[in-house]
Amino acid sequence: MTRGATRSCLAALLGTLITACSLVLPGAVATAGVAAARTAAAGPGGGQGSATDLVLPVGMLVAAGAVAAYTYAKRRRRTTTRTTPHGGPDRWDAPPGPTLEELGARAWQALVDTDDAVRTGEEALGFATARSGKEAARPYAEAVAYARAELTEAFRLRQRLDDAPPEDGAAHRRTLEEIIVRCGDAGRRLDADADAFDPLRAPERTAPEALAAADSAFREVSGRADLADAVLVAMRERYAESAAAPVAGGVERARERLLFASARLERARRAVEGGDTAAAAADVRAAEGALAQAARLVDAVDRHAGELAEAAGRLPVALADAEEDLAAAGASVDAAEGVPAPTADLRGPAARAESVVTDVRRAPAAGRYDPIDALRRIAEADAALDEALAGVRDDERGTRRARALLGHALLTAGSAVGAAADHIATHRGAVGARARTRLAEADRLLARARDLAAAVAERGARGGADARDAAAEARRADALARQARGLAEQDVARYGDGAARDGDGAARYRGPGGDRAGHGDRATDGEADAHGPGGPPGRAPDDGPARGGPGGAVLGGDSGNG
Repeated sequence: MTRGATRSCLAALLGTLITACSLVLPGAVATAGVAAARTAAAGPGGGQGSATDLVLPVGMLVAAGAVAAYTYAKRRRRTTTRTTPHGGPDRWDAPPGPTLEELGARAWQALVDTDDAVRTGEEALGFATARSGKEAARPYAEAVAYARAELTEAFRLRQRLDDAPPEDGAAHRRTLEEIIVRCGDAGRRLDADADAFDPLRAPERTAPEALAAADSAFREVSGRADLADAVLVAMRERYAESAAAPVAGGVERARERLLFASARLERARRAVEGGDTAAAAADVRAAEGALAQAARLVDAVDRHAGELAEAAGRLPVALADAEEDLAAAGASVDAAEGVPAPTADLRGPAARAESVVTDVRRAPAAGRYDPIDALRRIAEADAALDEALAGVRDDERGTRRARALLGHALLTAGSAVGAAADHIATHRGAVGARARTRLAEADRLLARARDLAAAVAERGARGGADARDAAAEARRADALARQARGLAEQDVARYGDGAARDGDGAARYRGPGGDRAGHGDRATDGEADAHGPGGPPGRAPDDGPARGGPGGAVLGGDSGNG
C-alpha cells in the first residue's frame, strides 16, 4: 500500500471513531446523569452497582478526548512544518531534488562562468580606471574584489572535493551547494554594481577620445611584441626548448590579437566618421579586450625571460649548498655507524640528492638546459635532505638553509603559477573547471607561502620551521600550477583543433561592456575566425553541457587559439 493510501485509511478510521463517539457520547452523558441520581437516592447501600454503571461512559469520554487531542496536535505540526506554499502540493508529493551528478555539473559550470565573469570584470575595470580614475571606479573595484574572494573560496571547496571526496553523500551535496551559492553571490554582486559602472565604460559618449586612446595602446603593444619576439629568439638559443615552452607561442598569439584589434579599430574609425557612436563603442571595447590579452602575452615573455635568468643565477649556489648538505649527511652517517635510526633517516634523502646533483651538474655542460627545472629538482631533493639533517645541526645553520630553499621554491612556484595563469586567461573560452580549480588553489598557496616568507624575513635568524612550512606550500603551489597548465592545454587541444576564438570575452550578464544579450557580432575583415564581445560561449567538453552563469547570468565566451 502506498504512503498516500495508508494516510487516507488512517484518516477514514479516525473520522469513523470520532463520528461514533459523537453519537454515543450524548447517551453516555445521560446514562451518567441517571446513574448519579440513582446513587444519590440509594444511599450508601447502593453505591457498588452505581459505580460499575459509570465505567463505560467515563472511558468513552477519555477515549474521545484523546482522539481529539491527537488530531489537533497532528494538524498543528503539519501546518508549522509545511515546506510548500499554502495550497500547494504536500511535502510527500514534492519533486525530488537534483542528483549528486547533476549538482556537480551545475557547480563545475558555475565555477567556469563565474571565473569568466570575474576575469572580464577585472579587465574592464583596468580600462575604466585608466579612463575615469580610481575614485570613480572604486565601487566596481570593490565589487570585483568581493566576487574574486567568493570565487576563490568556491574553488577551494572544489579542490577539497578533488583531494578527498567525502564518503557521506549529504556532506558532498552541501559542499556542491555552497559552491553554487558562492558563485551566485559573486555574479549578483557584479550585476548589482553594473549600472553605476557602465557609464565609465561608455566610449560612445567620447568615441573619438576612446578611439585615440585605443590607437595609442595598439602602437605601444605592437612595439613591445617586436621586442618580445627578439627576447624569445634569444631564449631559445640559450636554453632548452622546455625552458621556452611556457611562452613559445606567446608572440604569435599576441600578433593574432593585434590583428583582430587593428580590424576593430578600423571599423570604429569608419563608425565615428559616419556618426554611429554605438557601433564605434562596440568595436572599441572589442579592440580593448584584444589589446589586454596581447599585452598579457607579451608581458609573459618578458617575465619568463627574467625568471630563467634568475634561476640560472641561483643554480650554482643551490648546487653548492646541496653538496655541503651531502657532506654533512655523510659525516653524520659515519658518526652514527651502529646507530640505525639516524643512518636510516639520512641515507635515503642523501642518495636521492646526490643523484640529482650529478644530473644537474651535467646539464649545463651538455649544452642548452632548463634552469628553472634544474633549480626545482635540486631544491626539492635538498629540501628532503635538509629536513633529515634538522636534528643534527645547529639552529642558525638550519634556518639559513631553510630560507635559501624557500627562495628557490618561491621562484619556481611563481614561474609555474604565472605560466598557467597566462595560458588560462588567454584561452579561457576553451578551459574547463579542473584547470581553473588547480590554478586557483596554486595561487592561494603561493600567496600564503609569500606571507609566511615575509614573516620569516622579519624574524631574522629565527623561523627555520616556518621557512620549511612556507617552502612546502610553495612546492605544492608549483605542482598544482603545472597540473593546471597541463589540464588547460588538454582542454584547448580538445576544443580548438585549429578553430580559433578571439575577442575580449565581454560578459553577457549585465556587467561591464554591454547589455545582457551581448553584442554577438562576428569578426570580419579577414580576422581568423574570431568572435568579439558576447560571442558564442566556449567550454571544455568535459565540464558540463551548459554555459548558464550562476544566478541566471549568461556569459559570452572568450578567446583561445586552439
